Formats: sequence, C-alpha cells, structure tokens
Amino acid sequence: MSRFSAVTDNPHDQRFHQKTGILLTNLGSPDAPTAKALRRYLKEFLSDPRIVEIPRLVWMIILHGIILRVRPKRSAKLYESIWSENGSPLTHITRLQRDKLGAHLKSQGYENTEVVMAMRYGNPSIKAGLEELRERGFTRIVVLPLYPQYSSPTTGSTFDAVSKVLRTWRWVPELHFINGYHKNTAYIESLANSISEDLQTNGTPQKIVFSYHGMPKLFLERGDPYYCLCLQTTRLVIEKLGLDKDLVVSTFQSRFGKAEWLKPYTDATLESFPAQGIKDVAIISPAFSADCLETLEELETENREIFEHAGGEKYRYIAALNDRDDHINALVDVLKPML
Repeated sequence: MSRFSAVTDNPHDQRFHQKTGILLTNLGSPDAPTAKALRRYLKEFLSDPRIVEIPRLVWMIILHGIILRVRPKRSAKLYESIWSENGSPLTHITRLQRDKLGAHLKSQGYENTEVVMAMRYGNPSIKAGLEELRERGFTRIVVLPLYPQYSSPTTGSTFDAVSKVLRTWRWVPELHFINGYHKNTAYIESLANSISEDLQTNGTPQKIVFSYHGMPKLFLERGDPYYCLCLQTTRLVIEKLGLDKDLVVSTFQSRFGKAEWLKPYTDATLESFPAQGIKDVAIISPAFSADCLETLEELETENREIFEHAGGEKYRYIAALNDRDDHINALVDVLKPML
C-alpha cells in the first residue's frame, strides 16, 4: 500500500505535485539462463494476446501442451551464450540507460525528475516500477517504452500493462505515454552516427542491412503501422547520411511459426546475397534500443553463419545504440515535451 493511503496523509505543498517520474521500459529477459527461468518468462510473454492473435483456447493448449515443454531448454542455451557477469545484456544495458538518462536530465535543469526502469515481461515488472514511483510521491508519470517504432505487440502491450496497474489505484496519476519516436531528429542522428563511425573504421560494404524485428503479416493487414514506421526510419537515415538507396536494404528477423511474416526475411536475404556477388555486408537493427538475444545471438552469430555458409566473406554487426551519449540525448529530446 502506498504511504499516501489517504488524502489526510498527503503533503499539502506544491512541490509534491511538481515531481515527474519517468518509467523507462523495455521488453524484458528471463531471470537466469535456465530452462526453469525461461519457462516462467516465456509463459508470461507468450500468454499476452498482443503477441499471439489466435483463439485463446487453441493457443493455450499449444502453449502449455507443446511450446513450454520444448522451447525453454533450447532458449536457455541461447541465453547462456550471451549471459555475462552482469546478467542479461538487455537488463544490464537498460539499467545503464536509466542511470545516464537521469544524470543527463538533471544536468539540463530537470532537477525534479527521476527515472525508474521496468520490463514488460520478467523483472523488474511494470507493476513494481509504477508502485516505486507512487511510493516516492510521484503523481505525474511519463512512460517511455524503448521501442522507436510503435507496434501493437511491444508499445501497445506496454500500455495494456500500465493500464492494468492503474486501474487498481484510487488516485490515478497524471499520465503521459510516449508511443514512439521513430522520426525524432536526435534518434535518427544517433543511428546515422553509429553507421558513419562504422563506415569510417571499416569502409563501405556492398550492402547495409537494416534488420527490424519481424511480425506476422496479418498484423499489418489489420492496421498495425509498424512496417511503415520501419521503412520511414530507414529512409530518414539514408537521407541523413546521403547514402545511395541501392546500398541499403530493409529486412525483418526473428520469425517463428508457419504464418507469413513481414518480408523480406533477414536470414533469407543474407543467404541469397553471395550468389548475387554480394559478399561484404554490414547489418544494424534500428528497432532495438539495447543489444539483446535477437542482436547478440541471432544477428551476430546465427545470421553470420548463414551468410558465410552461403559464400559470404565479410560480415559485421553494428551495435545497438545502447547507452551512447547521443542516444541518451535523443531520449532526453523525446521526453522534453512531457517535462
């Protein structure tokens, strides 16, 4: 229960109402690279109706009868390959982003702001993050999901989780929810900077692949704008860097199941390149604000092997923006209208 459990318990000074709490959220990670932890994490993740849009009864039978019996052990091995002494890369990087964002905000005069991190699935949970802000007296909250391109399974699901918690509060805070920032000038600049630095160090490859997380094509057909926002991001970066459009290709990764997903697929595209004489590529994933399983294992390892096995010779992954200063400055710029 909040320490402000009744109106008479609340401080009656103006400063109480001027404090802004920022809830910085990302997708999440299991608590450990073990089958048990993966089973718990995948159960929460794959039970979300925003993630899998098929009849619930049918999906629950498949999820509990097949997937949660098979996939946790396999996924645990993949997580183990990227785990470090700091734990999950995604959780560790988000923690660094939280700390640097808070420091940058205060250095720019936003003294009455505090940043708390939370994960949509796993720990620390969105409920825990919101309760922490309430316990610390924040009645004005800004939620910033770290997904530049809005999509229903990511940003939409985060809104669901926030709403579920707030429905239980008697005193609902002033709430600002940021649903994306793919066109933000500072975000585009930080992406462009990361690519420019790579090109200066390693030279220009034959292709630069912008690999975005995939989603079923059905989601696009039902009105999800994600696909269009991804292509807009690619175009804006091309324009910022003055790149030849033929140098860049946008693809989509991380598909599973038998349904058709957004195309072109990243793995199939990389596999086809060497036969076309394209044997030198750089790959970046602009939809990921922090490196995680989908970048460190899928892009850096799995897709590298696919490309090299097909005859590719040079393959390099350009890291996510993580806690780069220009990325943190971009997040400050996204937040400023809400502060």
